[in-house]
Amino acid sequence: MVLDGKELSGQVKTQIKNDVKTYMIKPCLAVIQIGDDPASNVYIKAKEKACNEVGIYFKHIKYADDVKEKEVINKIVELNNDEYVNGILLQLPIPEKYNTERIINYIARNKDVDGLTDINVGKLINNKKCLVSCTPQGIMELLNHYNIELEGKNVVIVGRSNLVGKPLISLFLNRNATVTICHSKTKDLQNHTTQADILVVAVGKKHFITEDMVKDDAVVIDVGINREDGNLYGDVDFDNVKKKASHITPVPGGVGPMTVAMLLKNVNECYKKMNTSK
Repeated sequence: MVLDGKELSGQVKTQIKNDVKTYMIKPCLAVIQIGDDPASNVYIKAKEKACNEVGIYFKHIKYADDVKEKEVINKIVELNNDEYVNGILLQLPIPEKYNTERIINYIARNKDVDGLTDINVGKLINNKKCLVSCTPQGIMELLNHYNIELEGKNVVIVGRSNLVGKPLISLFLNRNATVTICHSKTKDLQNHTTQADILVVAVGKKHFITEDMVKDDAVVIDVGINREDGNLYGDVDFDNVKKKASHITPVPGGVGPMTVAMLLKNVNECYKKMNTSK
């Protein structure tokens, strides 16, 4: 079965749109960009389009790649104190000369819609309520929607990024799965992937996971987005692996739409909390 992230994300967006219609003031997402990374430009446009669809105000703050780090931090502090801004996101990656972690940790934890501040990461590890990174959250929503059992399952995650792999460890552990994390230094990767009841792949290499690396009836979640000759490909050889998998996400149309939908959901949740605490 193909896990349709496009359809589910549409349902999430409809719910958010209905919520926003009842608000006196629109929720607001502020996205900070440093430099002119082509992929970032594409992702920001997608976020802006999604915000417009559901009625969230989109604020794009773009800096040249020679901006002083202090100026960016001052802007974040200003946004933290702006009661009309509900979510703040630093578009990654930023140029290497900047301290990404330092900048992110200036974002107020109740506006950290990417779930990347140390406070939100720590809360997630300790199974406390918090804002969670959008892609991992989207993966869990997909699994829940299709009633895929997690408790007691062997989950193998290939890729240990702060945005995807690491948050997923906690999310799966919190659901009583047994988790193995693999990365570039892992020996005999195939030995691990063929043990997976649920295999999540986030490495950024076209068709990295082949049919012989997946066991029969596994659930395969492909997070990869690889552009080649104007086409999009996943990290999984979809056409061949789908013959063995019980469930699989396509690229495009799987995890990608869910990532954007979860961003909107996080902004909406931040808005609700800010406006019920007054």
